[in-house]
Amino acid sequence: MKISSSSTTFQTTKEINPNFYSVWNTKKPYIVLSGGRSSFKSSVVALMLVFKMLIAIKQNQTVEIVIVRKVANTIADSVYNKILWALNKFHIMHQFTPRKSPYKIIHKGTKSTFHFYGQDDFQKLKSNDVGGIIAVWYEEASEFKNAEEFDQSNSTFMRQKHPEYPYVQFIWSYNPPRNPYNWINEWSTALQDSEEYLVHRSSYLDDELGFVTEQMLNEIERIKQNDYDYYRYLYLGEAVGLGTNVYNMDNFHLIDEVPKNERLPFVYFATDGGHQQSATACLCIGLSMRYGEKPRVYVLDTYYYSPRGKVRKKAPSQLSKEIRAFELKMLNQYPVTSVRNRTIDSAEGALRNQYFEDFNIRLHPVSKLRKIQMTEYVQSLLANGQVYVVKTENNVKYFLDEHKRYTWIEDTVFSENPQVVKEDDHTCDAFEYFVIDNKRDLGLEF
Repeated sequence: MKISSSSTTFQTTKEINPNFYSVWNTKKPYIVLSGGRSSFKSSVVALMLVFKMLIAIKQNQTVEIVIVRKVANTIADSVYNKILWALNKFHIMHQFTPRKSPYKIIHKGTKSTFHFYGQDDFQKLKSNDVGGIIAVWYEEASEFKNAEEFDQSNSTFMRQKHPEYPYVQFIWSYNPPRNPYNWINEWSTALQDSEEYLVHRSSYLDDELGFVTEQMLNEIERIKQNDYDYYRYLYLGEAVGLGTNVYNMDNFHLIDEVPKNERLPFVYFATDGGHQQSATACLCIGLSMRYGEKPRVYVLDTYYYSPRGKVRKKAPSQLSKEIRAFELKMLNQYPVTSVRNRTIDSAEGALRNQYFEDFNIRLHPVSKLRKIQMTEYVQSLLANGQVYVVKTENNVKYFLDEHKRYTWIEDTVFSENPQVVKEDDHTCDAFEYFVIDNKRDLGLEF
C-alpha cells in the first residue's frame, strides 16, 4: 500500500514488517500486542493511528484518538514523541500543532486531535468529553493493575464514539511480565479464542526489513550470552518465570581492583537505613564512562552496621558520622571531580535529617517502585555485563553474600506482587535504590 502526501510517498511494505500485516489490516475492534523489546510493536501502532487519522482528514472528518499511559509523567518521552515520529514518517508533521499543556497534537485544518492521558489522573480523563473518538491506545499496558482499569475508561470512550464509525478500536501493547501468572499474561491468553480480539505476538526475530541495527543485535547477543533466561524474557517476550533466586550471581564480576586505565569521573553513595534490629548499609559506587559503550558500574566498598545482638544500638547521630567518614575515606581512595548523587531509602527520615543537620548535605530520597520493578532494573544492568565488585572485606562479607541469599518468597512468586525474603537484604536494597535513582546515568531509562 502506498500513501502519497505532497511530493513524498509512504510505503507500508518498507515501513511495516510482514509479521504485523494482520494488525494493520484487521477489522476487529480489539487488538492486543505483546512482544519483546525491539519488536517495533509500538512503532507499528503509532504508524497505524496516524494512518487512521490521515484517512479521516482526507474525508474532511474531525476525529479524536486517545492514547493512555498508566502514569502521566511518562507521556512526554514515550507515546507523545512516538506519534510525532510517525507523523514525520508520513511527511505530514507540518499539518499539525503539538501542545504540551495538556499534551495534544492537533490537525490545523480539521482540528482532529491526538489526546494523551495518564490513568493515574482518571477523574480528569473521565471528565474530558472529547467526542468523535475512533481509537484508543493503551501503551505499556502491563503497568496497569488489572483489566478493570481498562474497563473503567473504556465505557467512557465508547460513549464518545464518532457517529460515522461502527466502533472505537481499542489497542493494547506491552512487554509480557516474567511471571506467567501475571494478570495481563493470563488476560491476553484468555482472549486468544475471542472473535472480537486479535491477539498478536512479536519479537526482534520477526524483523525482515533490517530495523534492528548491528549495534542492537550485538547488545542482544551480549545479554543472551550473559543471562539466557533474561534474554528470553526481554527480547523474545516470553514469560520465563521468576525462579527462586532474584539475581544470577555469575553476572557480579569480582575483581581485585579497578583497572588502571579506568577513569571514574563520579562516585555515588546509596544507603539503606536500619532500625532497632535491622542493619544500615551504605554503598560507594563508581561509574566508568566509555565512548560508545554502556558505563561500567564498580561497587567500590560497603559500609555496614548491624545492631543485632547489641545491647546499646547506634543512634542516627552516630550512624551519620560513620557514613560521612566512610564517604571521605572513599573520596580519598578514589579522587574524583565530585559526588554525583547520594541516595537513601525515602522511608528513612531520621538518618536523612541527621546527615543534613551534621554536614549540610542532602541525601536524595529514592522514589521506590514495586519490588518486581526495582529488581528488574538491576537484572537489566547485570545482564548487560556492567557490574563489577571490588574484592574488599565488606563487599565479600556483606554485598556479595546478601545478594547470594536474596530470594523470592515462594508463596508469592505467582502472585501479582512477588515479595523477597526480608532478611539480610540491606545491601540489596541499597543497590536497587542506586540503580533506579540513577537509571539515566546507567543507560536504563526504558
